[in-house]
Amino acid sequence: MAEKFVLATHNPGKLKEMSAILSRFGVEAVMPADLDIRAEAEETGETFAENALIKARAVCAAAGLPAIADDSGLCVDALNGGPGVHSARYGGGELDDRGRYLLLLNSLRGAPSRSAHFTCAVACVFPGGDVLTAEGRCDGAIAYAPMGTDGFGYDPVFFVPDKAKTFAQMTEEEKASISHRGKALKEFADKLETYLKK
Repeated sequence: MAEKFVLATHNPGKLKEMSAILSRFGVEAVMPADLDIRAEAEETGETFAENALIKARAVCAAAGLPAIADDSGLCVDALNGGPGVHSARYGGGELDDRGRYLLLLNSLRGAPSRSAHFTCAVACVFPGGDVLTAEGRCDGAIAYAPMGTDGFGYDPVFFVPDKAKTFAQMTEEEKASISHRGKALKEFADKLETYLKK
């Protein structure tokens, strides 16, 4: 078994998260930059799972090592599931996180429903062609105004009724225990454990 898995990301936070999972199996997580790999894949998928697979396949092919990628986003019922796979680019490339969530709040003025969910898909591709996938979902609603200072992206406006808080008002531990990413990573860890035992 490969001692290294390549994580298709430039995000140190995601590397830390994945290292915690992989270290249990005696596997080291590295980023493409650590191996001097430039594998930028165009995310042309129509679902989060398709985009995660596209990224993982590109990095696996470039590195010759197992590769893990994830894709996630916000799906708002009143916007027919949008921004969905376009969450990170919602409103165009010139908007920052704050600009994107303010645009979202504007788009929902007068909407009869504010229900929404976050989805995260994780894909792992092995050089031999094997593929593992996992998905997680967290249901909530879009708040009427941003609340909280932690987190990133749409966290200040994603309200979780069970907790009576937005993601941006939660501690990292609180968020991880209920978030789409937390659920997807738990399912992925379970599937990886089964796979590695074969």
